Order: sequence, then structure tokens, then C-alpha cells
Amino acid sequence: MGDGDWRIGEAEGGRLAARWWQWALSAPEDRSPVGDVTGMHADWRQPRDLWFLAGTYGGRVVRRCAIPSGRPVFFPVLNTQRVAVPLVTKPWRLEVERAEAYLNGSPLELSEFSSKTFPVLGIPRVAWGLWCGLGPLPEGQFVLEIKAAAADSFWVDTTYHLTVE
Repeated sequence: MGDGDWRIGEAEGGRLAARWWQWALSAPEDRSPVGDVTGMHADWRQPRDLWFLAGTYGGRVVRRCAIPSGRPVFFPVLNTQRVAVPLVTKPWRLEVERAEAYLNGSPLELSEFSSKTFPVLGIPRVAWGLWCGLGPLPEGQFVLEIKAAAADSFWVDTTYHLTVE
């Protein structure tokens, strides 16, 4: 995997989405990367094989954080999760009005992934989202912009100032 888009297959994307949610929901509220508006908690229990960037609870957020070189990066552009409902097989997703991500001004390819059932605190959950994966970035400074909106008036406008070390 080199710079730029990281091609992720559907099955792997669903597994990564489940891992991302388990990571995001594992943090206590006062250290939550999702609730963090500065990037101070971006390194919360990061896995060793990749780096997750947090989504937000909506609205405008600007974060600054350092990420290690040599790791792929995986993040949501627009996503959601819910308790798994037994015997329901109908696909479930948000109605998307806008979804885009840019790295240093260049558009990134988004992928739609749904997870299989995964546990969070013993409760089975499922996730859906529009996600982006980047191959390991070289050392340096990057600006990642994420802009998305759902039909239910939920929207995100997130800017990450990344320092890859």
C-alpha cells in the first residue's frame, strides 16, 4: 500500500467498520476521540496494524494530531451503528445528501461498507457507513477534509491537520 487511496474489499471493509466502532465506543466520554474537538485524544488505544481517525457527533470540528508513518489510515465520512435486530436481513443505511473527503485538496474515493454483527459491551451491533482508507502516508504535513450530510439533517464538516511522523 502506498500513498493515496487504499483499496479495501467489501468483506474487509465490513470488518474494519466493526473494529472502528468497537474502538470508538471503547473510550470513556472524557477521552473519546469522537467527542474530542481538538485531536488531543486521537491516539486512544490505536491498533498496531492501522490508524483510525474518529468521526464526530456532527457539526464543525477542527483537529490536530500526529499519526505514525507506516500505517494505513481508516476513517468514516458518514456512518452509523445500531443494536442488531434478530431475523432482520433488510439492508440498513442513512439517506446520504452529501459525502466527500479530500487529502491536501485532492478528492478521495469513498466506499460503502456494512458490518456483520459485532459485540460492544456484550450487546450485538451492526454498522453502516461511507468510509475511506489511505495507504501509509509519508512523513510530513497533511490536511484531511471531510464533509457529509444525511437527509435527517445530520451533517459533519471535519478538518484534520495531520503530522505523519
